[in-house]
Amino acid sequence: MAINDMEFFHQASKRIYGNLDAKTMLADIRKYLENFMPAESLDLNTYEPENRILRNIASASCYSETPLRYPARLSKEAARFVEKGSYGPVVSMINRSEMQPVAKQVELEAKQHPLCFLLLHLKIAGKSFGELVISARGRDLFRKEHARLLELLHDPFSIAIANILKHQEVLRLQKKLSDDYRYLASELRQISGAEVIGEEYGLKPIMEMVRQVAPLDSHVLLLGETGVGKEVIANAIHYSSLRHSGPLIKVNCGALPENLVDSELFGHEKGAYTGAGTTRRGRFERAHGGTIFLDEIGDLPLSAQTRLLRVIQDKTIERVGGGDPIKVDIRIISATHRNLQQLVLEKSFREDLWFRLNVFPITIPPLRHRKADIPALVKHFVQRKCREMRIRTHPTISSIQMKKLIKHDWPGNVRELENSVERALIRALAGTPNEGLIFDHISMPLSQSQPLCPSLEQDVPTLDEVMRNHIENVLLLCNNRIDGPNGAAGRLGVNPSTLRHRMRKLSITFGKRRKATENLACQST
Repeated sequence: MAINDMEFFHQASKRIYGNLDAKTMLADIRKYLENFMPAESLDLNTYEPENRILRNIASASCYSETPLRYPARLSKEAARFVEKGSYGPVVSMINRSEMQPVAKQVELEAKQHPLCFLLLHLKIAGKSFGELVISARGRDLFRKEHARLLELLHDPFSIAIANILKHQEVLRLQKKLSDDYRYLASELRQISGAEVIGEEYGLKPIMEMVRQVAPLDSHVLLLGETGVGKEVIANAIHYSSLRHSGPLIKVNCGALPENLVDSELFGHEKGAYTGAGTTRRGRFERAHGGTIFLDEIGDLPLSAQTRLLRVIQDKTIERVGGGDPIKVDIRIISATHRNLQQLVLEKSFREDLWFRLNVFPITIPPLRHRKADIPALVKHFVQRKCREMRIRTHPTISSIQMKKLIKHDWPGNVRELENSVERALIRALAGTPNEGLIFDHISMPLSQSQPLCPSLEQDVPTLDEVMRNHIENVLLLCNNRIDGPNGAAGRLGVNPSTLRHRMRKLSITFGKRRKATENLACQST
């Protein structure tokens, strides 16, 4: 088939540059080249000198498969021939394989005699990227005109192979990054507390609301006191939604410096302000395709509230110092312990933003209103803290200590309970082995506890009140036992009869009456 060089170069280049998939590209160019030369098979190879291995990137053949076998470990003679650059400068024509050591070895391993080869050595700026091998069955099939035409395609093939190798590396890194993301997301989900403790008891109505709203894209407003577990509910909503494979970006609005709020939330362009040396994506941009959790939304400055309102309305953001709108596909879960309606009346929170965020409000009850969850929460925290503190044997908790935990009002909610468990574990490490966890530090409500430095204006407890509280605490520690080496009398250093006499005087019940009173209190809770 007669064709001028320019037309040949143009038509071949279109096929070479037309696809980043090496196999598809080789199949397309092989069909075109066989109009001008015996191009039965095309192989794109690279050489690894450290292993003496000829590795195949892609192949295309008119047969069911290419006759050559890869990867091929070269003999020392063949490897020396390749590493010395003993091929030709651009094209090598090998009509008889026995005349070249690499071709000889490849033909022997292919077990198909005879074969002849036309090799295009691919280089850019003196760096070798590999070789294009055209092979055909037979002898003396290639001519100088074939080599000349193939030489015209050196630059297109070199650029194509460089792009293909970079593309394959990008795909490999993308796959690795995706796998790392899934692994880290799973780890973070465990660390951040995706498991909801109490969903069968105190949080049952809350979890029913979570199941209702999770599959939708509606914005959610979480309300409740500090420490009730708003972040855990936000995790549950995200990981139960259709966005669970996307990112969950968490922002504590109260912790952001006012002069950096816009940059943190919406990002900035290079040079937008002093210190902005590079372009940076904000939290909203990073949450694209997933969920953004805005904790303490009531602490967001008014200027940032205005920009947040635009994000909700237009689903676009603008980086600081930038003018181009950026589309974002996000779901907003916000949370606060403050009264947003009161903040609206005080003009410190935008009313229109409150209406936008308050699509599906969920009020999480404090721990004092769901005391049935306390045993499960304590068990969960003991297991988690033991794992974090590398405690192999989990300490036990007596029924007396558990009743004490249930009676407490927990003004700090779940967070206070978690800290109390950790404090008790630390004390248990320094105490008697297998003694169990003791929670003496929560025996009195915070409002009634004695201050470290009482002033003259404060009420000072009487001596009888101090003695009564101390005896009560020791009784709890000793499981209400008075006599014996581990009894309260022994701990207090007094005779058991003396202790009973003092307890009667202070109106402290003991024996069967104390047990009956505790059972009645437990039933009432």
